[in-house]
Amino acid sequence: MAQMIKKGKELIRICPTNTLKLEYSVDEGETWSLRYMGNPASPGEFSDLADGGKELLAEGPKGSFYSKNKGKSWHKK
Repeated sequence: MAQMIKKGKELIRICPTNTLKLEYSVDEGETWSLRYMGNPASPGEFSDLADGGKELLAEGPKGSFYSKNKGKSWHKK
């Protein structure tokens, strides 16, 4: 898995300064916007991202999670 992936026309990455956050870019990484601000309880910090086809997949110390809306909300695998 990776710290940043391409999903459709967006780049999605784990924030380099706060791994509770996911950011996205629609201009090939020139500017970044907040997509998801997690909390330590669920799903916690992100360590890896992957494009799972219809789902975005994430891994962290709390386990494996999936999102069906490009990372706006997460559910435990």
